[in-house]
Amino acid sequence: MSLAARTAPPRYPSSGASDAASRRAALLALRAEWTKYRTVAEPWWLLAGVVALTVTVGAAATSAAQCQSAACGIDPAQVSFTGIYLGQAVIAVAGVLAIGNEYSTGMIKLSLTAMPRRLTWFFAKAAVLTAPALIASTMAVAGSALAGRLILPGDGFTPAHGYPSLTSATDLRAAVGAVFYLTLIALLSLGVAAAVRDSAAAIGLVLGLLYLFPIAAALVSNPPLSRHLDQTGPLPAGLDAQATIGLNNLPLTPWQGLGVVALWAAGALVLGSLVLKYRDA
Repeated sequence: MSLAARTAPPRYPSSGASDAASRRAALLALRAEWTKYRTVAEPWWLLAGVVALTVTVGAAATSAAQCQSAACGIDPAQVSFTGIYLGQAVIAVAGVLAIGNEYSTGMIKLSLTAMPRRLTWFFAKAAVLTAPALIASTMAVAGSALAGRLILPGDGFTPAHGYPSLTSATDLRAAVGAVFYLTLIALLSLGVAAAVRDSAAAIGLVLGLLYLFPIAAALVSNPPLSRHLDQTGPLPAGLDAQATIGLNNLPLTPWQGLGVVALWAAGALVLGSLVLKYRDA
């Protein structure tokens, strides 16, 4: 071997080649996860359940609501979106099972063998979950808003009672907030399931996280503490994102409320990704 060959520095892959390999791995992971997702019936039934339950409960709530005077103080958007209280539980289950089924069936080992880049695999799964969850959430919220638009005027939500329009920019913002809220709950659930690695435990944790904050806030006799619970819980914050009246009296502004839910989802995804990266499958 020549002196030049012995003293030549080692060759490393260029950053361009490394970036290209990373992009190819991400595309392959996305394709594989989408194939798995679309060929299993369970997620689609769950997402259809989100739409059906949210719209049905919302329509029932709007039919029961009555506004007989200008001082009734009822938020028509939140009435229309009452079904989200139950629809969020179904979309949480869909988020948990998106990765929980991998652990319960033992498929996780095969998945990580085929895609050793664990974080690439995990965030590909999150991306694949986001698209159908966003579509289902949009359909659920649009159906609920349409039901409210058709039913509420007959229940007294009229210009004479201070409701000049049920399709204003504020109502559109509330609908967008509701769509993003449901989608973020799906991602939060995915992160929790990746962290605890057990579907039943993850479902229990997510549902407890959603429903216990408002219950605790209602039971606490200390007003500052109750308000703080409303500001930090994902469900109370998500309800603030859907409000259209009395905004100055809310614990959070609508966009702050949606931001709190986004932080919960991001924190769960980070926690889930760290557990996946540093613990054995």
